[in-house]
Amino acid sequence: MSQLNEQYLQQFIQQALQEDVGDGDHTSLACIPAADMCEGYLLVKDVGNICGIEVAKRIFDHVDPNHEMNVLIPEGSEVSEGDEVFHIKCNTRAFLKAERLVLNTMQRLSGICTLSHRFADEVEGLPVKILDTRKTTPLMRFLEKYAVEVGGCHNYRVGLFDWIMIKDNHVDESGGIKPAIERVQKYLKDSGRNLNITVEVRNFVELHEVLEAGGVTRIMFDNFEIPLLREGVASVNKQFETEASGGIVLQNVRDYAETGVDYISVGALTHSAESLDLSLKVRK
Repeated sequence: MSQLNEQYLQQFIQQALQEDVGDGDHTSLACIPAADMCEGYLLVKDVGNICGIEVAKRIFDHVDPNHEMNVLIPEGSEVSEGDEVFHIKCNTRAFLKAERLVLNTMQRLSGICTLSHRFADEVEGLPVKILDTRKTTPLMRFLEKYAVEVGGCHNYRVGLFDWIMIKDNHVDESGGIKPAIERVQKYLKDSGRNLNITVEVRNFVELHEVLEAGGVTRIMFDNFEIPLLREGVASVNKQFETEASGGIVLQNVRDYAETGVDYISVGALTHSAESLDLSLKVRK
Protein backbone atom coordinates (compact mmCIF):
# COMPACT_ATOMS: atom_id res chain seq x y z
CA MET A 1 0.00 0.00 0.00
CA SER A 2 3.01 2.34 0.12
CA GLN A 3 2.23 3.43 -3.45
CA LEU A 4 -1.07 4.96 -4.45
CA ASN A 5 -3.17 2.89 -6.86
CA GLU A 6 -3.20 4.96 -10.05
CA GLN A 7 -6.54 3.65 -11.30
CA TYR A 8 -8.29 4.24 -7.96
CA LEU A 9 -6.75 7.70 -7.70
CA GLN A 10 -7.94 8.83 -11.12
CA GLN A 11 -11.44 7.51 -10.44
CA PHE A 12 -11.47 9.24 -7.08
CA ILE A 13 -10.45 12.59 -8.57
CA GLN A 14 -12.99 12.40 -11.39
CA GLN A 15 -15.87 11.41 -9.12
CA ALA A 16 -14.98 13.91 -6.40
CA LEU A 17 -14.74 16.79 -8.87
CA GLN A 18 -18.02 15.76 -10.47
CA GLU A 19 -19.67 15.80 -7.04
CA ASP A 20 -18.35 19.29 -6.28
CA VAL A 21 -18.30 21.02 -9.66
CA GLY A 22 -21.34 19.51 -11.36
CA ASP A 23 -22.02 21.47 -14.55
CA GLY A 24 -19.59 24.22 -13.62
CA ASP A 25 -18.03 26.45 -10.98
CA HIS A 26 -20.36 29.28 -11.85
CA THR A 27 -18.88 31.74 -9.35
CA SER A 28 -15.44 31.49 -10.92
CA LEU A 29 -16.88 31.40 -14.44
CA ALA A 30 -18.61 34.68 -13.68
CA CYS A 31 -15.75 36.41 -11.82
CA ILE A 32 -12.49 35.14 -13.28
CA PRO A 33 -11.26 35.64 -16.87
CA ALA A 34 -10.58 32.31 -18.61
CA ALA A 35 -6.86 32.99 -19.17
CA ASP A 36 -6.16 34.42 -15.70
CA MET A 37 -3.20 32.86 -13.85
CA CYS A 38 -2.42 32.87 -10.14
CA GLU A 39 0.32 31.86 -7.76
CA GLY A 40 -0.72 30.06 -4.59
CA TYR A 41 0.59 28.05 -1.66
CA LEU A 42 -0.57 25.44 0.82
CA LEU A 43 -0.48 26.96 4.32
CA VAL A 44 -0.31 24.89 7.50
CA LYS A 45 -2.44 26.21 10.37
CA ASP A 46 -1.83 23.33 12.78
CA VAL A 47 0.85 20.96 14.11
CA GLY A 48 1.26 17.43 12.78
CA ASN A 49 2.51 15.42 9.80
CA ILE A 50 1.68 16.37 6.23
CA CYS A 51 0.27 13.80 3.81
CA GLY A 52 -1.39 13.82 0.41
CA ILE A 53 0.99 16.01 -1.58
CA GLU A 54 1.04 13.57 -4.49
CA VAL A 55 -2.76 13.47 -4.46
CA ALA A 56 -2.84 17.27 -4.64
CA LYS A 57 -0.43 17.20 -7.57
CA ARG A 58 -2.63 14.72 -9.44
CA ILE A 59 -5.72 16.85 -8.79
CA PHE A 60 -3.96 19.90 -10.24
CA ASP A 61 -2.72 17.75 -13.15
CA HIS A 62 -6.36 16.99 -13.86
CA VAL A 63 -7.67 20.56 -13.77
CA ASP A 64 -4.60 22.24 -15.32
CA PRO A 65 -1.99 19.98 -16.98
CA ASN A 66 0.29 23.01 -17.38
CA HIS A 67 0.44 23.95 -13.70
CA GLU A 68 3.79 24.24 -11.92
CA MET A 69 4.21 22.95 -8.37
CA ASN A 70 7.25 23.36 -6.16
CA VAL A 71 7.17 21.07 -3.11
CA LEU A 72 8.96 22.59 -0.12
CA ILE A 73 8.20 20.00 2.58
CA PRO A 74 8.32 16.24 1.78
CA GLU A 75 5.45 13.82 2.36
CA GLY A 76 5.15 12.62 5.95
CA SER A 77 7.24 15.42 7.42
CA GLU A 78 6.38 17.17 10.65
CA VAL A 79 4.85 20.59 10.06
CA SER A 80 3.94 23.57 12.25
CA GLU A 81 1.63 26.55 11.97
CA GLY A 82 2.83 28.95 9.30
CA ASP A 83 4.72 26.39 7.21
CA GLU A 84 4.22 26.49 3.44
CA VAL A 85 4.13 22.95 2.04
CA PHE A 86 4.13 23.74 -1.67
CA HIS A 87 3.92 26.67 -4.06
CA ILE A 88 1.86 26.46 -7.21
CA LYS A 89 1.36 28.47 -10.39
CA CYS A 90 -1.93 27.60 -12.04
CA ASN A 91 -4.84 28.79 -14.11
CA THR A 92 -7.00 30.65 -11.59
CA ARG A 93 -10.28 28.97 -12.50
CA ALA A 94 -8.58 25.58 -12.23
CA PHE A 95 -7.02 26.53 -8.88
CA LEU A 96 -10.42 27.46 -7.45
CA LYS A 97 -12.02 24.33 -8.88
CA ALA A 98 -9.41 22.11 -7.23
CA GLU A 99 -9.10 24.02 -3.95
CA ARG A 100 -11.72 22.26 -1.84
CA LEU A 101 -10.92 18.75 -3.07
CA VAL A 102 -7.20 19.27 -2.37
CA LEU A 103 -7.89 20.61 1.11
CA ASN A 104 -10.53 18.05 2.09
CA THR A 105 -8.27 15.20 1.02
CA MET A 106 -4.99 16.51 2.42
CA GLN A 107 -6.54 17.55 5.75
CA ARG A 108 -8.02 14.07 6.19
CA LEU A 109 -4.87 12.20 5.16
CA SER A 110 -2.61 14.46 7.22
CA GLY A 111 -4.75 13.82 10.30
CA ILE A 112 -4.46 10.05 9.83
CA CYS A 113 -0.74 10.33 9.14
CA THR A 114 -0.26 12.43 12.28
CA LEU A 115 -2.10 9.99 14.53
CA SER A 116 -0.30 7.01 12.98
CA HIS A 117 3.04 8.73 13.58
CA ARG A 118 2.14 9.23 17.24
CA PHE A 119 1.21 5.57 17.68
CA ALA A 120 4.42 4.47 15.97
CA ASP A 121 6.45 6.72 18.26
CA GLU A 122 4.79 5.25 21.35
CA VAL A 123 6.04 1.72 20.57
CA GLU A 124 9.43 2.68 19.22
CA GLY A 125 12.07 0.09 20.02
CA LEU A 126 9.60 -2.76 20.59
CA PRO A 127 9.13 -5.68 18.15
CA VAL A 128 5.46 -4.96 17.46
CA LYS A 129 3.59 -3.62 14.46
CA ILE A 130 0.62 -1.25 14.72
CA LEU A 131 -2.06 -2.18 12.17
CA ASP A 132 -4.98 -0.31 10.69
CA THR A 133 -8.41 -1.90 10.12
CA ARG A 134 -11.33 -1.77 7.68
CA LYS A 135 -12.85 1.11 9.66
CA THR A 136 -12.28 3.55 6.83
CA THR A 137 -14.30 6.09 4.87
CA PRO A 138 -16.11 4.33 1.99
CA LEU A 139 -14.23 4.73 -1.31
CA MET A 140 -11.30 6.44 0.45
CA ARG A 141 -9.75 3.30 1.95
CA PHE A 142 -6.80 3.25 -0.46
CA LEU A 143 -5.96 6.84 0.47
CA GLU A 144 -6.45 6.41 4.21
CA LYS A 145 -4.35 3.24 4.32
CA TYR A 146 -1.66 5.07 2.36
CA ALA A 147 -1.66 7.78 5.05
CA VAL A 148 -1.31 5.13 7.78
CA GLU A 149 1.85 3.82 6.13
CA VAL A 150 3.28 7.29 5.56
CA GLY A 151 2.76 7.84 9.30
CA GLY A 152 4.84 4.79 10.17
CA CYS A 153 2.19 2.15 10.94
CA HIS A 154 1.11 -0.81 8.82
CA ASN A 155 -1.80 -1.95 6.68
CA TYR A 156 -3.84 -5.01 7.63
CA ARG A 157 -6.36 -6.42 5.19
CA VAL A 158 -7.30 -4.33 2.19
CA GLY A 159 -10.81 -5.81 2.32
CA LEU A 160 -12.83 -8.94 2.86
CA PHE A 161 -11.13 -10.63 -0.07
CA ASP A 162 -7.46 -10.80 0.89
CA TRP A 163 -7.42 -12.26 4.40
CA ILE A 164 -9.66 -14.67 6.32
CA MET A 165 -10.76 -13.23 9.66
CA ILE A 166 -13.01 -15.45 11.79
CA LYS A 167 -14.71 -13.03 14.19
CA ASP A 168 -17.22 -13.52 16.98
CA ASN A 169 -20.26 -13.51 14.67
CA HIS A 170 -18.67 -16.15 12.44
CA VAL A 171 -17.87 -18.31 15.48
CA ASP A 172 -21.37 -17.98 16.92
CA GLU A 173 -23.09 -18.72 13.60
CA SER A 174 -20.79 -21.68 12.93
CA GLY A 175 -21.44 -23.29 16.30
CA GLY A 176 -18.00 -22.70 17.76
CA ILE A 177 -14.32 -22.09 17.07
CA LYS A 178 -13.47 -25.57 15.79
CA PRO A 179 -16.28 -25.88 13.20
CA ALA A 180 -15.56 -22.34 12.00
CA ILE A 181 -11.88 -23.16 11.41
CA GLU A 182 -12.76 -26.46 9.74
CA ARG A 183 -15.20 -24.75 7.37
CA VAL A 184 -12.64 -22.11 6.46
CA GLN A 185 -9.96 -24.71 5.75
CA LYS A 186 -12.36 -26.70 3.58
CA TYR A 187 -13.45 -23.57 1.72
CA LEU A 188 -9.86 -22.56 0.97
CA LYS A 189 -8.99 -26.05 -0.22
CA ASP A 190 -12.10 -26.35 -2.40
CA SER A 191 -11.67 -22.88 -3.89
CA GLY A 192 -7.93 -23.17 -4.41
CA ARG A 193 -7.26 -19.99 -2.46
CA ASN A 194 -4.20 -19.42 -0.30
CA LEU A 195 -5.18 -16.86 2.34
CA ASN A 196 -3.90 -16.17 5.82
CA ILE A 197 -6.33 -16.90 8.65
CA THR A 198 -6.92 -14.85 11.78
CA VAL A 199 -9.30 -16.10 14.45
CA GLU A 200 -10.65 -13.82 17.17
CA VAL A 201 -10.86 -15.13 20.73
CA ARG A 202 -12.86 -13.58 23.55
CA ASN A 203 -11.65 -15.68 26.47
CA PHE A 204 -9.24 -18.45 27.45
CA VAL A 205 -11.75 -21.19 26.63
CA GLU A 206 -11.78 -20.04 23.00
CA LEU A 207 -8.00 -19.58 23.03
CA HIS A 208 -7.42 -23.20 24.05
CA GLU A 209 -9.91 -24.33 21.40
CA VAL A 210 -7.84 -22.56 18.76
CA LEU A 211 -4.59 -23.99 20.12
CA GLU A 212 -6.12 -27.46 19.99
CA ALA A 213 -7.58 -27.02 16.50
CA GLY A 214 -4.57 -25.28 14.91
CA GLY A 215 -4.55 -24.46 11.23
CA VAL A 216 -4.56 -20.66 11.56
CA THR A 217 -2.06 -17.89 10.99
CA ARG A 218 -2.85 -15.52 13.82
CA ILE A 219 -4.83 -15.36 17.05
CA MET A 220 -6.46 -12.04 17.81
CA PHE A 221 -7.15 -11.28 21.48
CA ASP A 222 -10.28 -9.14 21.56
CA ASN A 223 -10.63 -6.70 24.47
CA PHE A 224 -8.25 -8.59 26.77
CA GLU A 225 -6.94 -6.62 29.73
CA ILE A 226 -3.17 -6.31 29.78
CA PRO A 227 -2.40 -9.02 32.42
CA LEU A 228 -4.68 -11.49 30.63
CA LEU A 229 -3.17 -10.59 27.26
CA ARG A 230 0.31 -11.25 28.61
CA GLU A 231 -0.84 -14.64 29.87
CA GLY A 232 -2.52 -15.42 26.56
CA VAL A 233 0.55 -14.51 24.52
CA ALA A 234 2.66 -16.74 26.77
CA SER A 235 0.19 -19.61 26.25
CA VAL A 236 0.47 -19.30 22.48
CA ASN A 237 4.26 -19.45 22.89
CA LYS A 238 4.99 -18.41 19.29
CA GLN A 239 2.99 -21.29 17.80
CA PHE A 240 0.96 -18.65 15.94
CA GLU A 241 1.17 -14.92 15.40
CA THR A 242 -0.62 -12.90 18.08
CA GLU A 243 -2.63 -9.70 17.85
CA ALA A 244 -4.33 -7.42 20.37
CA SER A 245 -7.42 -5.39 19.55
CA GLY A 246 -10.00 -3.30 21.37
CA GLY A 247 -9.69 -0.39 23.81
CA ILE A 248 -6.14 0.48 22.77
CA VAL A 249 -5.27 4.19 22.76
CA LEU A 250 -2.11 6.29 22.72
CA GLN A 251 -1.97 6.32 26.50
CA ASN A 252 -1.83 2.52 26.87
CA VAL A 253 -0.49 1.19 23.56
CA ARG A 254 3.05 0.75 24.88
CA ASP A 255 1.77 -1.25 27.84
CA TYR A 256 -0.03 -3.55 25.41
CA ALA A 257 3.06 -3.79 23.21
CA GLU A 258 5.20 -4.82 26.18
CA THR A 259 3.13 -8.01 26.64
CA GLY A 260 5.07 -9.50 23.73
CA VAL A 261 2.16 -9.45 21.29
CA ASP A 262 3.23 -9.36 17.63
CA TYR A 263 0.57 -6.99 16.29
CA ILE A 264 -1.81 -4.36 17.65
CA SER A 265 -4.75 -3.32 15.48
CA VAL A 266 -6.14 0.16 16.08
CA GLY A 267 -9.33 1.23 14.33
CA ALA A 268 -8.85 4.76 15.67
CA LEU A 269 -6.01 5.35 13.19
CA THR A 270 -8.63 5.97 10.52
CA HIS A 271 -12.00 6.38 12.23
CA SER A 272 -10.97 8.85 14.95
CA ALA A 273 -8.15 10.91 13.46
CA GLU A 274 -8.72 14.67 13.57
CA SER A 275 -8.11 16.52 10.30
CA LEU A 276 -5.10 18.82 10.13
CA ASP A 277 -6.03 22.46 9.54
CA LEU A 278 -4.69 23.53 6.14
CA SER A 279 -5.48 26.34 3.72
CA LEU A 280 -4.80 27.10 0.05
CA LYS A 281 -3.96 30.75 -0.42
CA VAL A 282 -3.51 32.92 -3.49
CA ARG A 283 -0.34 35.00 -3.31
CA LYS A 284 -1.34 38.67 -3.55
